[in-house]
Amino acid sequence: MKNRLYGQQPLTRSSMSRRRFVTGLAATGACLGLGAGSALSMASPNSRQGPVTLRGNQFDLNVAYQAVNFTGKSRVATAINASVPAPILRWREGERVRLRVKNNLAEDTSIHWHGIILPSGMDGVPGLSFEGIKPGESFEYQFDVNQSGTYWYHSHSGYQEPRGMYGAIVIDPKEPEPFSYDRDYVVMLSDWSDEDPQDIYAKLKKFSHYYNFSQRTAGDLWRDIKEKGVAQTWRERAMWNHMRMSETDISDVTGYTYTYLMNGATPDEGWVGLFKRGEKIRLRFINAASMTIFDVRIPGLTMTVVAADGQNIEPVSVDEFRLGVAETYDVIVQPSDDSAYTVFAQSIDRSGFTRGTLTPDQSLQAVVPAMDAAPILGHRDMGMDHGMHDMEAQAEHGAQADHNQHDMSHRPGAEHHHQQPMTGLMTVDHSAHSDHAEPLAKAGFGSNRDIRHLASEHGPHVDMLAESPQDGIADPGIGLRQHAELHGRKVLTYADIRNLYTTADPREPSREIELHLTGNMSRYMWSMNGIRYSDAEPLELQYGERVRITLVNDTMMTHPMHLHGMWSELETGDPLHIPRKHTVIVQPGSKVSYLVTADAIGRWAYHCHLIYHMAGMFREVRVR
Repeated sequence: MKNRLYGQQPLTRSSMSRRRFVTGLAATGACLGLGAGSALSMASPNSRQGPVTLRGNQFDLNVAYQAVNFTGKSRVATAINASVPAPILRWREGERVRLRVKNNLAEDTSIHWHGIILPSGMDGVPGLSFEGIKPGESFEYQFDVNQSGTYWYHSHSGYQEPRGMYGAIVIDPKEPEPFSYDRDYVVMLSDWSDEDPQDIYAKLKKFSHYYNFSQRTAGDLWRDIKEKGVAQTWRERAMWNHMRMSETDISDVTGYTYTYLMNGATPDEGWVGLFKRGEKIRLRFINAASMTIFDVRIPGLTMTVVAADGQNIEPVSVDEFRLGVAETYDVIVQPSDDSAYTVFAQSIDRSGFTRGTLTPDQSLQAVVPAMDAAPILGHRDMGMDHGMHDMEAQAEHGAQADHNQHDMSHRPGAEHHHQQPMTGLMTVDHSAHSDHAEPLAKAGFGSNRDIRHLASEHGPHVDMLAESPQDGIADPGIGLRQHAELHGRKVLTYADIRNLYTTADPREPSREIELHLTGNMSRYMWSMNGIRYSDAEPLELQYGERVRITLVNDTMMTHPMHLHGMWSELETGDPLHIPRKHTVIVQPGSKVSYLVTADAIGRWAYHCHLIYHMAGMFREVRVR
């Protein structure tokens, strides 16, 4: 049963016969012929205005195969109500919603209501919350809506989410909003590949740098020698070669295979949102990508962030923010003229982008900005303190991305090979006063935290540890740290986020839990505390207790961590206004802590939201 929890349960080609696939398509056709009122309204998969919005408290959602074309080639997606993204669901706080989900696929399916606080039986994780929805069968989710804001929903079965099974949720509050706006748009970001997700994973397992084309060149070597000298350049290159890692390895899967989408529109098409001069526009950003972290900005407009992960915050004005996979941010912008503005979202590794246009006239288009330089990993991203500041400066001045190839950067290309890593999980509890080495000893790590390959000492799931993990709360992240200096852009950090309301549970935690996010890059294996999920014991919480969870990222990848069923309350330095989030990104070589009140009895999932990391970097949480 464990193997079904995290969504890594793809059918093999041998197990999914052509007859079953055709049966699924036939069921799809039958489903689309049914008339069920507004809840079966459909939108074009490539509509520039985005998917339709369904309102009310009763919904019929039909999961089926759907032909789509994002790259010039027809492919089969896993869609809800024939739409990719799925319809926007609009609920009202205080109401009870009923969602009837019919499975017309040839495999089990499920829907997880991401960020929604509800009974564990309605959470939609097969093997934990329920048994999943069998082919040809239906399941009715029903629960009270006790929150408001911007959220989303997606499959938690197999590789259905990266095939297109995701959609937005907007919950209107019972009380008036603490801010005003004239227009309201969902801006859902995602990634699409014509490749089968199972094939992508197989390539990563064989050669983990497969999709990384930003390798260092002879030109980079000569530039480094001129800037740093032969000795320092040689030491740095030797270090990377010794670790068998790449300083340009920012994303596992890149624009080489991904087409980045905004509300289902490709960069060539571009999503369109209309406005009138002087109007305040609320943009509800949702990252529904399977593997892509986006950096978002709107050149010429300041964004006022008013909500994080559906929760109202004290407004903060920024020029740019990083949107981790599964995170949501609500911003308000106010154009003062009749110009068009580009909503620009570039991937964290700068291998591609997606875009939209805010415009008073459909015929007006704004200039699409060039992507920033591709970032380079440095000492800070390895959790090293010595020489860190020099390396940070060098990392933020990485090799320039090709700004003239927007159309190429998001297209699949010819087969090519590279080098880079998955699987793994476990956790360790310790009190607030324990020595830092204690949790490592309990996990079998010992006290030596030098960065080095550790497979011979700690098994195949760990190849490095952070020597001196930095506090990630005030860190904009790799590729963004120098933007104020170089571009004059204010970048949002977690330290900027303050809950608009006072902290609901002011108690100090009774205990601490430290979890190390670990991996073996060369073998593409992911874990927590060096133990993959299939070998891990559940994390036990007592109902009503207050705990501190500290995540230490011992890898050089950014991990968006999602705890189901309960809020993750970030410790940003202001205990009276702790922001509540459902997903927290942990930068490479850094640590983040947050408080959790165990107020939801049941079995819950806790995992990295990168789809190809999830199988190992996953833990079951039990609240008794």
